[in-house]
Amino acid sequence: MEAIFTRRSVRSYSDEPVEKEKIDKLLRAGMQAPSAMNKQPWEFLVIQSKKTLIDLSKMSMFAKMVASASLAIILLGDYREGQSQKFFPQDMSAASENILLEATELNLGAVWLGVHPISQRQKYIKDLFKLPEGVIPFSVIAIGYPKNKESNKFVDRYRQDKVHFERY
Repeated sequence: MEAIFTRRSVRSYSDEPVEKEKIDKLLRAGMQAPSAMNKQPWEFLVIQSKKTLIDLSKMSMFAKMVASASLAIILLGDYREGQSQKFFPQDMSAASENILLEATELNLGAVWLGVHPISQRQKYIKDLFKLPEGVIPFSVIAIGYPKNKESNKFVDRYRQDKVHFERY
């Protein structure tokens, strides 16, 4: 539970590379997400090349921090076999959150950048990585060791006025 309460969006990273073992744990966490009808539509594109991270950071004005990250994971929904996209946002959001929580658990900093449903961001990623038809970019997660070691700390967000029992 500590990772849930201490996870924060980290946008400033040191130059320290993320170890292969930690990358594997991040990907495994993403794949452990719940999935509607257990379809598991996700695929993960791991980017570590500085040049490619810089290119990816141009996806939007909100993606600049990707250039300084050690890596980025692009979450893709694979619908080439005609799978339903009905629960695509839920499945991909769950996988994204699992990766963010695992990053916190591994003392990494991470931030989730929305791609879907913004068509120009989706097109940018599709073109940059020459994605096949039926593969839909959903999110980008920038990851690295935080410059500020205090990045992931508890901030109480609980609000009693947002809780309703039995009726609104």
